[in-house]
Amino acid sequence: MRREMNDMAMRPDDLDAAMLDWLADDPDPVTRRELLELGDSGDPAELADRFSHLVDFGTSGLRAPMGAGPNRMNVAVVTRAAAGVAAWVTKGRASRGLSGPATVVVGFDARHRSDDFARVTAEVLAAAGVTVKMMPDVSPTPMLAFAVVDLGADAGVMVTASHNPAGDNGYKVFDHSGHQIVSPADRDIRRVMGGLPSASDVPRVELTDERVELVDDAVVDRYVAAALELVDHPPAAELTVAYTALHGVAGELFGRVLAEAGHRRVQPVEEQAQPDPDFPTVAFPNPEEGAALARVVALASGIAADVALAHDPDGDRLAVVVPARSAGASSDAVVEWRQLRGDEIGALLAHQLIARNRVRPGDVMASSVVSSALLGKVAAAAGVAHRRTLTGFKWISRAAGPDERLVMAYEEALGFYVGGAAPDKDGITSALVLLELVADQAAAGRNILDVLDDLAVTHGVHQTGQVVRRQAGPGGTGRIAAAMESLRVRPPGWFGEAKVVAVSDLAHGDPDAGLAPANVITYALDGGRVVIRPSGTEPKLKCYAEVYEPVQSRDGLHRAEFRASERLGALLTAVSEVVDSLL
Repeated sequence: MRREMNDMAMRPDDLDAAMLDWLADDPDPVTRRELLELGDSGDPAELADRFSHLVDFGTSGLRAPMGAGPNRMNVAVVTRAAAGVAAWVTKGRASRGLSGPATVVVGFDARHRSDDFARVTAEVLAAAGVTVKMMPDVSPTPMLAFAVVDLGADAGVMVTASHNPAGDNGYKVFDHSGHQIVSPADRDIRRVMGGLPSASDVPRVELTDERVELVDDAVVDRYVAAALELVDHPPAAELTVAYTALHGVAGELFGRVLAEAGHRRVQPVEEQAQPDPDFPTVAFPNPEEGAALARVVALASGIAADVALAHDPDGDRLAVVVPARSAGASSDAVVEWRQLRGDEIGALLAHQLIARNRVRPGDVMASSVVSSALLGKVAAAAGVAHRRTLTGFKWISRAAGPDERLVMAYEEALGFYVGGAAPDKDGITSALVLLELVADQAAAGRNILDVLDDLAVTHGVHQTGQVVRRQAGPGGTGRIAAAMESLRVRPPGWFGEAKVVAVSDLAHGDPDAGLAPANVITYALDGGRVVIRPSGTEPKLKCYAEVYEPVQSRDGLHRAEFRASERLGALLTAVSEVVDSLL
């Protein structure tokens, strides 16, 4: 568009002019045609939303539905983003005292148009004098983060919308350390995006340009080798594993890692094994949602698996489902399957690293402000520092200082880091360590639910749950913003029978804790807490509840679990009532 795009707010009578500007500037005939059709018969509210603002960086990069308009993912927006990355990475390389052209690794998943957006990114970067190292085919996000560090690149771009619905796409940007960017880098890129007078005038070169080269297979080999260094292999016991890639891109690489680690009995959900941008067997390709795991649980039941695993579509998240009773107890045993919460998986991974003596005093473990308090207790018992950060791995991965080692980190939304290969969250390496734990316990005649019981006896019962309210469509983000403002101005004094004893609002940050400003409100309760924030990747209001019950002895564990479950259920009901009244 020819007008300044940093602020696209407009009156209704400006909408036609904005659409005409877009049509004149859009380099992509696909979205030009789409906008013409919408202009003739489209929903005015939908059109207004598309032109309300330029898509911005959230918790994990740019992310939005695909389509025409500045508040959507399309070639024009990607062109602007690539120009912003080129300016930022070139300036950053100079500020580090380095000469010569900057290098950026570009990767992409199997979503609709991901390869187009990656190609446009490479063309813009190369035209700006940046050396581009292009992943030759679809790949998981952890592979891209690893490649940035492995190749000594200055930055990386991954075209993916992670676990978002099929109609979305996105753009994750990594700096030279392999971490997702934080401010001021995102602001610098966004400033260039919005300040460009035209997307169609941004220079591009063909991918045959000498400044664009393909990443070779040796990088993948080095990733696999780094992953295998995280565990002892072969495993202590032979496991039967059910697995789904949820139509994503992690399956092939994960299969290779497992095979080389000695896991031979891995059965994939065949109908979800190959990348498919339509995600035909799931309503949402998000492994946090139990419905997305129905097929892998059915497979696990059929093969009497020891564990069922799922990755999200770009492979940086991990879901775990376990049998509540031994599948081999008898030929007609009824096995109940339980999906582990992210907080439980995080505690289990920390336990495994400690049990295997892979953690030393002075190391750091980290989790987000919405995650359970249990990891802090586990870390303290091992003499390891624990840090809490804002949500998103762009913050979590930076929890350790320059002379410290981040040995383990997680976010409750199924993102885990266990050291080693990729500097970001990695569903592949975290699954490998999780399977080592399962095998170690199986060799001792136990399972990982026994480990969770051990942790509860030592540190108390910590139960967590969520209330999530999706507000898709025009006006959804406005309703979420209004709800947060109401919670901030008129904080509830009670959630049901749970009294609020303190309120912590991160609107202005917390300098003492090293937390930047964020739209997060925490309500402390007696023996629990509630945290409320908007999602940074989807139009959702997310509410996190945690209750704590002390355990006096192993004999009292089940009573403590029952009390915690009753309290958590009542708390989630009360939270639902509060947020529903505001939406």
